[in-house]
Amino acid sequence: MPTGFGTPSGNRMADTLKLAFAQLNLLVGDVAGNARGIIRAVGAARATGADLVVFPELALCGYPPEDLLFHGGLQRQVAAALDEVRAAASGIAVLVGYPEHAQGAIYNAAALFAGGQRLANYRKQALPNYSVFDEERYFRPGHGPEVATVAGVRIGIAICEDVWTPGPCLAARAAGAELVVALNGSPFEVGKQARREAVLAQCAQAAGLPIAYANLVGGQDELVFDGGSCLLDAQGRVCMRAPAFGAGLFQGALRRAGGRLEPLPGDVAALPGEDASIYGALVLGVRDYVGKNGFPGVVLGLSGGIDSALTLAIAADALGAAAVQAVMMPFRYTSAMSIEDAGAQARTLGVGYTVMPIEPMVSAARAVLGREVAGEPGDITEQNLQARCRGMLLMAISNSTGRMVLTTGNKSEMAVGYATLYGDMAGGFAPIKDCTKTRVYALARHRNSLGAVIPDRVISRAPSAELRPDQKDSDSLPPYAVLDPILDAFLLENRSVADIARAGLDPAVVARVLEMVRRAEYKRRQAAPGVRISSRAFGRDWRYPITSGYRHT
Repeated sequence: MPTGFGTPSGNRMADTLKLAFAQLNLLVGDVAGNARGIIRAVGAARATGADLVVFPELALCGYPPEDLLFHGGLQRQVAAALDEVRAAASGIAVLVGYPEHAQGAIYNAAALFAGGQRLANYRKQALPNYSVFDEERYFRPGHGPEVATVAGVRIGIAICEDVWTPGPCLAARAAGAELVVALNGSPFEVGKQARREAVLAQCAQAAGLPIAYANLVGGQDELVFDGGSCLLDAQGRVCMRAPAFGAGLFQGALRRAGGRLEPLPGDVAALPGEDASIYGALVLGVRDYVGKNGFPGVVLGLSGGIDSALTLAIAADALGAAAVQAVMMPFRYTSAMSIEDAGAQARTLGVGYTVMPIEPMVSAARAVLGREVAGEPGDITEQNLQARCRGMLLMAISNSTGRMVLTTGNKSEMAVGYATLYGDMAGGFAPIKDCTKTRVYALARHRNSLGAVIPDRVISRAPSAELRPDQKDSDSLPPYAVLDPILDAFLLENRSVADIARAGLDPAVVARVLEMVRRAEYKRRQAAPGVRISSRAFGRDWRYPITSGYRHT
């Protein structure tokens, strides 16, 4: 195995090993830009006196790169950037993730550089192929540990899934490692940091080694990476933790005591509460989706209801008021309360605000359609015409200003199809797509606890699409207190009608809800992407057929 690190003290037996966790927000595919950011972080870490700076998984190309990995141009760019990082590794060791192309295969790899030389190259052994991960599509697994000496300390290298089972850590210890250093691209979901640390603790205890865990931060399409880089001792205790959702360099250190490495006490950032962590993920996801895709801002329909109110608050927090435009598009069924509350929220947040009545558009559309759409005012045709007129106006504003349309639908609606294709579903990104209606209310209350921006009436009133006289969501759906637990049991736990009904729910209601989910699949395939916050969101980790004879029982 490679050994040594060309510091002024040579292969010294260090009393203290100083680590820098480079918890960076990188851009998938921007290899040159990522390399520049990595090299800047190397210089900053060196200035702090760190012996080793650790970067996230696949940092050079960004994570997850998906089918970009197959492109020859990316391979050439990565090779050139890796040489630049190697040359920058002077006076400090650098551990960086990258895709390695070798002998006709691709490996999820990590290179350790120091003194302008490559000391080690590790290939990820455990390739996740579940949930949002499909690494077996791209990578060939590595075999065996890689251990190298940095400042007199024997370091075993691991990548993400490698530390979710004890095998690779045990192999690293058997090869002489005193410390496991893991590079990660671990995405956020509710309660994820606590689960990560529990798994890391088990791995540390099994191997009897401390673990340094460096994670990615930032939004990438549906995924949000929340950071939370940490250092655990051999007993699995957290001795240092970087903050959630924050990019930067974070310090950790270990000292040799009694022949073993022990982490020194460091800064341990508090774990945010559930609603705070979800809200943070939504804000970061919107900020990075809009910013990394080059949009100058966003526009959304503000109805006076809870979903658009929460979406507006998220957008303003993510992008700043100047980058956000809200449009109220009332029709004859829109209540005065909705108009008042929408205006009040827009003024409170200081966003751009426009009122565009859609009565003339809907009337014109009905006149053109004539006998093709015979029916009564307020019927499903007119309801969908209202939604589609609104969608057309928002897309026209988007075309004119370059601002992206944010859709405001929630997971409960997406699940059962309570949404209009080419209407309220029209847009580029759906911030609350993975939040049930119950969660939306909780997040609205959380946001108001930080400073009231959503009118109280929006939270307290009964939800309504206001597409026909005196309409309530409960006219078409079970109450959300009933609907959302059914959806969670089905979507997150794959439970059957009979299993869900055992919790005291009416089997007929459960069967009806699951049938609505089945029938709405064609709509979801056409929906905008949105931030994933649960263990199973509609998108990367939901792959139900549209055409199917299966009926849930």
